[in-house]
Amino acid sequence: MEDGGLLVLSGNEVSSLLAGRESELIDLVGRAYVAHRSGARSLPHSTFLRFPHDERNRIIALPAYLGDGFGVAGMKWIASFPANVERSMERASAVLILNSCETGRPEAILESSVISARRTAASAALAARALLEGAVPERVGLIGTGVINLEVARFLRAAMPGTSRFLLYDLDPGRARRFAETLRETLGSGIETELAGRDEVLATCPLISFATTAIRPHVEDLSGCRPGAVILHLSLRDLAPEVILTCDNVVDDPDHVCRAQTSLHLAEQATGGRGFIRCTLADILQGTEPPRRDGRIAVFSPFGLGVLDIAVGQRIADLARTTGLGTHIRSFLPAAPAGSGDSR
Repeated sequence: MEDGGLLVLSGNEVSSLLAGRESELIDLVGRAYVAHRSGARSLPHSTFLRFPHDERNRIIALPAYLGDGFGVAGMKWIASFPANVERSMERASAVLILNSCETGRPEAILESSVISARRTAASAALAARALLEGAVPERVGLIGTGVINLEVARFLRAAMPGTSRFLLYDLDPGRARRFAETLRETLGSGIETELAGRDEVLATCPLISFATTAIRPHVEDLSGCRPGAVILHLSLRDLAPEVILTCDNVVDDPDHVCRAQTSLHLAEQATGGRGFIRCTLADILQGTEPPRRDGRIAVFSPFGLGVLDIAVGQRIADLARTTGLGTHIRSFLPAAPAGSGDSR
């Protein structure tokens, strides 16, 4: 990239570069988690831009730096407007800016809703494989039938080949039916889908993924779940704090996930501590903690760390430069005026 130049990648270009790379992304996310655990990162808390008298809509800034072989810095700026679905638009939209760690200058701008969905799904699949200790679930429950759970299904297939049966629940049955068709078209032959009530999903599936737009807990009892079930609590606000306290809780980062009125934040407020969190996923990946404890229901609650976005974004930008894909703006930054050097 020329000095002052910028690479711009659209959502379609990002999707093209990520096509068929599910296993690679799962490995990449795992390495990013391990680098984060080692301390080779700078990860300020996410900043939430909210609007007066509006509980649902928000725009979030996630700045991050990741070292330990990555050497990348940047920020994701992601909006979540659930009513967009009713406008035939995607709920989330996002951009990712990557900066040079040497000069601080922006080097790439990428459409990032695709990146966000796939890094979320990669982390979910990684957690499912670790917590199920490699066992292929005979049935996967998907609660919430949007983009995130579509990607979760795709990445679960990559992480645990043989995953083929999905039980679906959504507040909108028509949306769930359309999702079932899309899921079969996306994953190909051999995929079985069935619509069910939420309680049936919880009772019959050994692996369940929550990806909803809930703003406050709505599940107050997991006693009907199968013993030892694994729950991917991706939307973070579905489980009541009393439920969280009964589970074996694994997170991506305790400091980040216990914020913004997540279920774990509410549990921390109720108990005055975080003793209900056993470990991070990176602890399990590194072998310092076992995958399971006491046979309880395992819940993976990932806040969604910016280090994952920039790690995936860096890989995409490298692929784009190799293939020549994207728009290259040669002189995005202004030329420095003559004699403008710092004389101090």
